[in-house]
Amino acid sequence: MQPCSQLIRLVLALGFVTGLVGPAFAQDYPTRTVTIIAPYPPGGPTSEIGRLLADGLTKQLGQPVIVENVGGAGGNIGVGRVARAAPDGYTLLVHNMAIASSVTLFPDLPFNTERDLVGISLINTSPLVIVGRKSLPADDLSGLVKWMKAAPVIRFAQAGTGNVAHLCGALFAEAVGVKVDMIPYRGGAPALQDLIGEHVDLFCSVAPAAVASIKAGSVKPFGLTAKATYRPLPDVPLLVKSGFPESLAIEYWHGLWAPAGTPKPVIDKLNKAVQAVLADPKTIETWDKLGIEVYPKEGQNPAATDAYLKSEIVRWGKVIKDHDIKPGP
Repeated sequence: MQPCSQLIRLVLALGFVTGLVGPAFAQDYPTRTVTIIAPYPPGGPTSEIGRLLADGLTKQLGQPVIVENVGGAGGNIGVGRVARAAPDGYTLLVHNMAIASSVTLFPDLPFNTERDLVGISLINTSPLVIVGRKSLPADDLSGLVKWMKAAPVIRFAQAGTGNVAHLCGALFAEAVGVKVDMIPYRGGAPALQDLIGEHVDLFCSVAPAAVASIKAGSVKPFGLTAKATYRPLPDVPLLVKSGFPESLAIEYWHGLWAPAGTPKPVIDKLNKAVQAVLADPKTIETWDKLGIEVYPKEGQNPAATDAYLKSEIVRWGKVIKDHDIKPGP
């Protein structure tokens, strides 16, 4: 047999064997603990979504699924860890829309978000709500706009530079046509607490986190970024139906990713498990009580996750550039 022919046969044989590895591996997967990296400290919404998802996946996959908090650098340390992890389905990432804004906000990241990660599923969504201190001399959205146009100083809390609360606040101020002082915090919880303490005037909060404070009368709600009525706050007006631009139709979402190169059969098995968790009536009931909505079915697949991330990178990249937002503390 000629050396060239032997080489061709060897390449074909190796290709055949490699083609069998993915399905065989997926059939046995998982055989040990799966770790979901939440790229923030414990206690925040991303960590909690990760834990709720992990509980369901443990039942679906038959192996422990745990959440490990790897905070720092606006979430990028945790993302980098997953991007560099072995593509075997045992290290996953749960993240929110900040994974998209970080691409423009931090142009020198040591990883490429779109290239180094592959989507599994979008998980959940909720709107944001513009809330103000309870002594603010406005009681509705039109009154708030009037007050903002007359106020010499507007202290607008933001939960980290480039965070969804920051971007929402910037777009809201732009729509009103005023300048605001953005006051940075290391998360939504301390920002909301300072609003309750009346140290700042306004905050664009993830809605589920603010519902209890709104119902207790600790803060005033003025408008939601939802496109349809948000069940926990049915009387709060929708910004996009109150004369504000479509740019203020903002959803706070989470997704699940794996390192690029993870075998497709493993991705498909994970996706099937996630969809089962999201369809479980117990999940829907638990999340509904928290004001969290399961992501619509059409977004619960790898292709939709990758496409949506790409569109969000473009969307928030433009906002960051237009408002000259730079990385901060």
